[in-house]
Parts: sequence; C-alpha cells; structure tokens
Amino acid sequence: MQFEIHGNPDYGEVQVGLSPGEKLVTESGAMSRMSVGLELKSRVLGGMLPALGRKFLGGESFFLGEYGGDRGGELWLSPGVPGTVVHRKLNDDAVYLTAGSFLACTPGVHLKTKFGGVRAFFSGEGAFFIECSGQGELFYNAYGSVLEREIDGALTVDTGHLVAWEPSLSYKIGGMGGIKQTLFSGEGLVMRFEGRGKLWLQTRHLSSTARWLTPFTIG
Repeated sequence: MQFEIHGNPDYGEVQVGLSPGEKLVTESGAMSRMSVGLELKSRVLGGMLPALGRKFLGGESFFLGEYGGDRGGELWLSPGVPGTVVHRKLNDDAVYLTAGSFLACTPGVHLKTKFGGVRAFFSGEGAFFIECSGQGELFYNAYGSVLEREIDGALTVDTGHLVAWEPSLSYKIGGMGGIKQTLFSGEGLVMRFEGRGKLWLQTRHLSSTARWLTPFTIG
C-alpha cells in the first residue's frame, strides 16, 4: 500500500493506492473519490452491542467501510471536519483515539471500543474511545492543527482538544477544581495525564466553534 497526505494542516485528506487484494478499513462516509475497480463492504466494529453503544452514547459511526478489489486502485479519504490528517505506523504497539478521530487503517490494526467511564459520558466529547493496536498503517484526523507533546510527569488537557494518546499514560477525568470553578470557568471537565508517553492535541475545539456559531443561526 502506498499513501500520500495532502492539504495539511487546514483541509487534510489522504490518497491511498491499493494493490490487488489489499484492503483498507475506513470511517463511514470518509471516501471522497475512488477508482472504479474498488469495492466497498460494510462491517461492524466490535460486534452489534458495542457498535450500538458507540453509536448512541459515543456519537461514533455504527458501520465501517472496507475497500479493496482484485484490480486494486486509488482511494481518497476526507475527514468530516477541516483540519489535519495524521499517519501512525503501529508495530505491535497501541494508541487511543477520541471519538470522531478515527479515519482509516489496514486490516492488521485491531480496533476496539473502550468505555471512558461515567465522567467521560458527561464531558460532552463522547463516552467511548477507540483502542488501536497491532501492526499496520493508521490514519486519524483532528480539527485544526495537531500538536505532539512528550509527557514525563503530568499534564492537564481540555477534553475537547485531545485527539490521541499512548497507553503508557494514565489519566483521570475531573473538574478544574471545586464545583464553582468547574461550573463557571467555562472549561468543564479536563483529563489529567500522568506518566511517560506521547499525546496529540488539536488546536481547535469543535464544541466551542458550534457554540460560537449558534447566535448566527437563530433568527
């Protein structure tokens, strides 16, 4: 498989060349154009019940697309929000993605939904994470540019700016302090990471953009 990412950091998309027999698993609706020789099959991530929970509680797609064909071809994938497309090669390691960040992967990457806990459900950013592990190519997307941070100690992150993190980092979800700070600071819930590892942040906050647009849509 060959690939090339275009348009970063504003309007990223990935162009993938599939050889005969190769396959690529994608987020539902991510395909923008493709060769006529490619075929699409729908599959459910993690079984029916986890997929239902991810759909109605986490805001994730129920189905994933699997592209491939005997003749091979080219496939272009575009995320649903403007921003950066990130590539990561997994080699028997893993990474966690937040809701809405997964774009595509090769079949050797295993996808598993993880419940982030009751507080994650009330964070406004989705109650489920996706654990990506195994071997292969992984693509994920962010709203805005992506900042990579190397953590050796602790870091507090707004849940809306988090995109991905390595399993070596532990985290807790909580408020900005007391009840007053959490309710009236405008920050809501945050994630406090500890340990050694990397995490990836996005420079824009989708929920904040939606709130900013709301007054202009009422009339």
